[in-house]
Amino acid sequence: MLGILKLLIKSHKEKVKIYYGIEEYNCNEVPSPIVTVGTFDGVHVGHQRIIANMVEEAHKINGETVLITFDPHPRLVLHSDSNDLKFINTKEKKFELLENFGIQHLIIINFNREFAKTTSRDFIKNIIVEKLKTKKLIIGYDHQFGKNRLGDYSSLYDICKEFPFEVKRIPAQDVNKIFVSSTKIRKALNSGKIKKANELLGYNYSITGNVVRGAGIGRTIGYPTANIDIEDEYKLITANGVYACLVEYNGKTYKGMGNIGFRPTVDHGDLTIEVNIFDFDKDIYDESLKVFFIDRIRDEEKFINLNALKEQLHKDKANTLKILEE
Repeated sequence: MLGILKLLIKSHKEKVKIYYGIEEYNCNEVPSPIVTVGTFDGVHVGHQRIIANMVEEAHKINGETVLITFDPHPRLVLHSDSNDLKFINTKEKKFELLENFGIQHLIIINFNREFAKTTSRDFIKNIIVEKLKTKKLIIGYDHQFGKNRLGDYSSLYDICKEFPFEVKRIPAQDVNKIFVSSTKIRKALNSGKIKKANELLGYNYSITGNVVRGAGIGRTIGYPTANIDIEDEYKLITANGVYACLVEYNGKTYKGMGNIGFRPTVDHGDLTIEVNIFDFDKDIYDESLKVFFIDRIRDEEKFINLNALKEQLHKDKANTLKILEE
């Protein structure tokens, strides 16, 4: 079943059209829309299953896939204690993933306190039915929507009896008997369980940023690093430690090992993200790097001197190569 769905997604692959506000969307230009709604942080395997079903349903009726999401994230607007909320992907990465998995139309609704007052019935009537002319609405097993999140599958099923569209709920997606959710993935990343996070995501967690100048100490011991600046304040950075990585630069992928932390052997400054790229010797300051985290090798440690650190880096590189060659 999943193999067929993947083929359908591949056949529908095209550039996503983004609408910043429901007003920009013209229902007359989108035939037989198959719709879903949600924040889709992570675009994990559960989300992918929803999208795959959307693509399959759209394929049956020569329709197109439409996803409604919100910006900013509702929790940032409604909860004062959400300052520490971090997201698995940046907006740009989320949009890229949604496009890759088969979303053709992406509607971004500005979420504010006024919009939060919209009841679930009004949301369905005014947006899903009247604005989008939806043929079928596909949602996840635990989807809630509308004012105070009072809308659920049961109420949605009752509402859709009034209007000319269908609703379909996708069962919980599990990986190794673990129900997948963005919350579980965030917990895995925060504890450095990168392999578990990648398994639940269905792809390798990554960061993207520009290379900035560091202290240059790595170069003196034979392990020069690219220090990466992450501009998005809401991007979730996985736990401190040393990681086996793949690094994408200028369309080419390299092996490498990354470190996240405070470099206790040489300083105790701000948190840094740095990566030693194997078999690479270029000046790439101010250029963009994408780093994929494959496995966590060890905790960050403080060594007695640079020679001890260098010896450990030799071991880390050997472990990294072994992991990446598996």
